[in-house]
Amino acid sequence: MKIGFCVVNYSEKPVEEVVKIAAEHGYDCVELPTYEDNGQIDAKEMLKNGNAKKLKKMVEDHGLFISSLSNHADSLLVMGPYGAGTDSICPGTKEEKIKFGTESLIRSAQLASELEVPAVVAFSGIENYGHINDWPEPNGWKYEEEQFVEKYTPILDKYREYGVKLAFEPHPNNIIYDTQSALRCLEIVDHHPAYAINLDPANILFSGVNIQTFVDELQGRIAVVHAKDCEFVHHNMAKGGLNMYMQDGWGRLDRSFRFRIPGWGDVEWKRLISELFITGYDYVLNYEHEDVIMSRGDGVKKTIEFLRPLMIEAPYEGRSDKLFTK
Repeated sequence: MKIGFCVVNYSEKPVEEVVKIAAEHGYDCVELPTYEDNGQIDAKEMLKNGNAKKLKKMVEDHGLFISSLSNHADSLLVMGPYGAGTDSICPGTKEEKIKFGTESLIRSAQLASELEVPAVVAFSGIENYGHINDWPEPNGWKYEEEQFVEKYTPILDKYREYGVKLAFEPHPNNIIYDTQSALRCLEIVDHHPAYAINLDPANILFSGVNIQTFVDELQGRIAVVHAKDCEFVHHNMAKGGLNMYMQDGWGRLDRSFRFRIPGWGDVEWKRLISELFITGYDYVLNYEHEDVIMSRGDGVKKTIEFLRPLMIEAPYEGRSDKLFTK
């Protein structure tokens, strides 16, 4: 497995400067943002005048490769929500937001194909996450599933055409948020070959889902993995459970969980990496910094130092003595 670096960890810096930081600290690859107005990569410009090839060469000249693209922000608008809260992504009507998200997501697939990158990471979105509860709308979740099929099947078809995977990142406030919903959405799009998953273990853990079970159930569909940890703040959980203070500041002292860099939370990394490897995953872990306590500079150094010794280089080759004859 390889260790990657999400360029948006330093979203205020030019891409090449961040690539240099990643290379200098021993990372193997980078995940690049391609949603609109990210300040680093303009997907429309990259698709002109051979700019994609120039970008790819720049990254490779620093000894790295591009592991994946990120379209987290815009992709959300394919299914919503469509209210004022997403006006910062695209102001306009519901129809305008859907069009914006769909076009941006397909453009990312086109760029991924040009860059020879296997996957684009995205949020699936959902119009009304309250439909997770069957009261007061018993057919609410059925509606969301119908919307997923209607809106994402044409997008998945385009991704198949470009030879790229659409890697949904399970997360609350999305129709894909846990093991069951990931499998169900795969089922309702007839196991589309372009449907994939970006596993962020922190998102899975703070939802109360067992990460190894998720890996086993979604084996063969996990295209990318984010290296992000989650710390349960046990002395606060008794007051509010896993979701206490979902709003009003990620860094509040009294939250029930905190996102951390790998090794500083409750993700069992040796177990996770082992389960990924034994189920056939041998690609990248892209470090994403959302730690609310330590600086990005701390994270850059500590993450690579923690993860590098855990990388599995090759599978068990077996034994041929009398005790192991099979």
